Amino acid sequence: MALSFNITEQEAKQASIPHEIFLTNLILNHILVFVTILSASSIAQYVVVVPAASILSMLYLIWGAYRAKRNATWYVNGHWQLCAKRNLLFMGMVMLVSLVFAAMWLMTGGHMRPQHWAVGGAVFLPAMVTVLILIILESEALHHARIGILPNWVLERFPVDAPKPIEDLATEA
Repeated sequence: MALSFNITEQEAKQASIPHEIFLTNLILNHILVFVTILSASSIAQYVVVVPAASILSMLYLIWGAYRAKRNATWYVNGHWQLCAKRNLLFMGMVMLVSLVFAAMWLMTGGHMRPQHWAVGGAVFLPAMVTVLILIILESEALHHARIGILPNWVLERFPVDAPKPIEDLATEA
């Protein structure tokens, strides 16, 4: 399940960075900013800010995970890879929802009717549930980053230069 590692304060801070960025994208950008822009009709045209900021954030997380493989300690790299894996899941969900909306828009010739928006809402619901689940998972990962915990799969996937865990938290129950 999870392994505990002896880490420095600097490593804890560095391992928290990807989770903080991802949580900022999920909470601030995809919930607060998106809802604010859509609810204020006078600024609805600025809704493009949300996907633009999201794409930049997601690309930065992928680039950061790539850099962490070369430049970071094993523990910090593990948290970047964990965050990148969840980021890719989120990117896939965003792409799927975007493809469904684009297909509906193309099939209707750009004139979507209320029933099309209803289908779009049904597609949008699983994406929102995914966002909420990712917020919970990333909040926990942020806490774990600060106290020296990583999932077992990180050690299995990146065994080179891995420190010895101080305890296996799955056997503590």
